[in-house]
Amino acid sequence: VTFVESGGGSVQAGGSLRISCVASGTIFSMRTFNWYRQAPGKERELVAYISSGSSTNYADSVKGRFTISRDNAKNTVYLQMSSLKPEDTAVYYCNVGAYGKPYWGQGTQVTVSS
Repeated sequence: VTFVESGGGSVQAGGSLRISCVASGTIFSMRTFNWYRQAPGKERELVAYISSGSSTNYADSVKGRFTISRDNAKNTVYLQMSSLKPEDTAVYYCNVGAYGKPYWGQGTQVTVSS
């Protein structure tokens, strides 16, 4: 399973970004996909996930601000981030569990300035 992530960048607090993750090498529609993030000096944390049936769940820190979605026709998972805060600054990673192990994207940097 491989991923191509895109859409990261720099934005001021209160702004918005959408990051994308195109997956290949798996039956996309059958998988639950996750977005994780890792800030400097901190552990990687789960931000959101979306199931094969499009059920979603979010970390408390991003509820009401972030939206995860998927497009099975494009093998793509999205994370729409709004009302961004400096504490959202991190490298964001796409993740899926498949064939008995986790797979990770290369990460995309999101930087929010105050």
